[in-house]
Parts: sequence; structure tokens; C-alpha cells
Amino acid sequence: MDFFGREGEIGDLMALWGKRGGSLVTCRGRRRIGKSTLIEMFAKKSKARFIRIEGVRPKPGYSDATELKTFARELAAQTRAEDSIPDNWLKAFIRLDREINDGERTVVLLDEVSWLGHYDETFADLLKIAWDDYWSRHDRLIVVVCGSVSGWIKEHFVENGAFFGRRSLDIVVKELPLKECVKFWGRAAARVETREIVDVLSVTGGVPRYLKEIDPGASASENIARLAFRPNSILRIDFDEMFSDVITKLPTLSGKIVRALAGRALSVSETAAAIKAGKGGKISEAMEQLEEAGLVASDAGKNPETGHVVREARYRLKDNYSRFYLRHIEPRKEIIDSGAFRFVALEALDGWDAIMGLQFENLVLNHFAALIDPLHIGNSLIESAAPYSRRRKSDGEGGLQIDLLLQTKHSNYVVEIKRKREIGREVIDEVEGKISKLSMPRGKSARPVLVYDGALAPIVETEGFFDAIVPFSQLLGL
Repeated sequence: MDFFGREGEIGDLMALWGKRGGSLVTCRGRRRIGKSTLIEMFAKKSKARFIRIEGVRPKPGYSDATELKTFARELAAQTRAEDSIPDNWLKAFIRLDREINDGERTVVLLDEVSWLGHYDETFADLLKIAWDDYWSRHDRLIVVVCGSVSGWIKEHFVENGAFFGRRSLDIVVKELPLKECVKFWGRAAARVETREIVDVLSVTGGVPRYLKEIDPGASASENIARLAFRPNSILRIDFDEMFSDVITKLPTLSGKIVRALAGRALSVSETAAAIKAGKGGKISEAMEQLEEAGLVASDAGKNPETGHVVREARYRLKDNYSRFYLRHIEPRKEIIDSGAFRFVALEALDGWDAIMGLQFENLVLNHFAALIDPLHIGNSLIESAAPYSRRRKSDGEGGLQIDLLLQTKHSNYVVEIKRKREIGREVIDEVEGKISKLSMPRGKSARPVLVYDGALAPIVETEGFFDAIVPFSQLLGL
């Protein structure tokens, strides 16, 4: 099994074995991010008995009885429990309790828990009763409620007052760190051109399920052609399934929002204008759900010119796969499904350089923490890390767009993120112009930083303008 990273999450889970009584854990994150695999590997490393019960995706004709039947059959297949259908969820949970052996460590994974509880509004309440009266009494038991519908778990378990003081841990599983992503190329990573890895990661992000499909011996174009531009390929079909799984409220509005954000970051008011909708609670609610699902990021941060949090946050489509799908796969899906689409090379796609520049920028923003060591700011408190933009001022002063602004107590790191075949001295002029427009309070230094992928002209380094120049290969650990 290809399982990389997640040491922090595994360590947090391992620590639970040292406490008295059982442990209740919530685990959430986007589809394909490796939540179930994380819990399974934790059980394996713990040498614990592992019981996994997964809900059935709701669809017309299904009911609570469908979920209870599945629960009973899966439990019976892994234990000595009977497989008759319980009358309700409390009886189902009590049946599970009877199969817990206090003499051995046991990890119970209730996977896709929102599906299990889809038809019964009392599901979470009954699980609380089961926890209080039965499960919590087992010293060697960890129960994990897990799923891709993060908003549902947050509403029913994380922010539900009935569970305050009962949960031991809330795990939000995110994309793999960049250095862990490279491990999917194995030994080939040392001989593959960095751009090949960058192109694949720009399309897939750090999503383990997609990276497992990579053929290390094939080029980026060959891999993406196979994974995205063939009928029923994983990147061709996964967006619709993922979106319908995680967006359970306001799906139509949410779909319009992600399409608007596929081009550029927007504020709530700008998004409302783009989709021709009134600015109000529905858009904010949809934005919040998309953010909870891990598809959208709210880049608020501090205004470096005032020291206050920016007045209106801007939202970006942080999921690299979703952006690539909306820009390059969805417009071609009919011809792809017919088998008639002929993919030649990545560069042949319309607007490839522009979209991959955005994909690369998004990749760096999602993994900005990887810059802490190269910039030697590990001992400084980072007060804000986000893109910064300023509209044209009323006095005529021009607007400003900074790819990433890392703010510490004494310094503002103005990070330019650049992906081009050849990067010349013009990048110095570009960043110098941005810094000249940035009005900062006394006592703050502006430190220009370049993060790049491509061929860097020698003058960019020898001129000494940038405080730090970080090739993306360094962030990959290559």
C-alpha cells in the first residue's frame, strides 16, 4: 500500500492509547484525500483490531432500513454478530458494543457517516447515547466517525454542543506535503525533469488517490492524457461524484460559484456580480460550505498597510484538480466520452501557459509552510500568510497584486510565484514595482522573494535584488 506522510496525524492518534476510557474521533476532508486509509494504517501500526463500517450512498428508493441493513451485514462479516436488521440506530450501536473485547485494542471506523445518518435526524443523538452509556467505558477502544461531507460532520459532531467534552480529537485531512507527493515517483524522481512532476502536481494537487495512478516512467503529458482525457478515466469522472458527495446544500449555487472562481480569486460581492446573484446569506453560506469541503480557500490575512484584517476576504478555488477540470476537461467532456478526443501534449491545450501559471501559484499557496525553512523564518511568528490585492485608490494610485505576502513582526516577505520556461530580469522590475506601491508602517522591512519553476537568467541572482530565490525543486526536496 502506497502510504506516505501523515506522521502528525498518526502521532496524535497514537497518543490516545495512553488515556483512560475510550476515545471518540472525528475525521474529515475532501473525497480521495486518504481519510479511511489513514485510520486503517493507524490501526495496523497500533496492532489493533480494525472494524470498518461504511454507509451506502443515498439514492432514490433507499431508506434508513438500507443503511441499517448494510451496517448489520458489515458488522457480521467482521465479527460474530448476527446479521438481522436492527430496529433503530441505538440497537445497532449496542450490537456493535457487544463485539468489543476489552482485552485488545480496537479501532472502529464509521466511514461516510453522513450516509449512515442520512435518513434519520436522530442519528447523532443516538450515537451520543451509545457513546455515553456503552462505548466510552472501553479503555482500549477508539471510535472514528469519518466522511467527505465535512459540513455534515462539523454540524452534527464538531459544533454540536451535545458532543462538547466527548471528542478526543478532530482530524482535518489535507493534501500531502510536497516532499511526500514526490515519493509516488519512487526512484524515478531523481531522474525525471522537475517540470514533469510540477505539471502533474499542478493538475492533481497533493491528493493521494490521484497520485497513486501515476506511472513514474511516463511523461507528464502521457500521465495526464491517460488520467484525464479518456472515457471513464479518474480525473474525467471524479469531479461530478466528488461535488455531489460533499455539496449537500445549495448545489446549484455552489456550482456557479466554483465556476466563477476557476478564473481568479473573488470577494463575495465580486462573486455575486459574476454569477448575477444578489449578495446575501445564501452566497456566504455556499462559500462556507465550499470552504469546509476543502475546495475553496478564504484568503483574508492582514492588510500590510494598516495592520488590520482585510475588510473583504477574497476566495480562491484552492483545489487544483477542480480548477483543471473546469478549465480543460469539462468543456471537452462530450468528445472525451465519445473516444474521439486526441490529446497530443499539455502545451497544445488552449491557454496552457496561463492556466498552468495559475495552477502553479495555487500549488505554492496551498503549501506556503514549505517556505518557512528556505526563508529562515522558523523562529518568527507568522502573523499573516495570504495573497494581497488592492484596488486602484481614489487618488489615482494604481492597484496592487502580490502573489503571497508573509508577514512577521518586523518583515513583510513579498513572494513572487513564477512559472515560465525562461525567467529574465523583468521579474526584478515587476517585484520592485510592487514594493514601491506598498505603503508600510515604520519598523517593517520589505523582503522580496522569488519562488519559481523554469530557467532562471543568471542576472536575476547576481543582481542581488531578491532576499531569497527558491526553486520549486527545493520545496519538492529534489
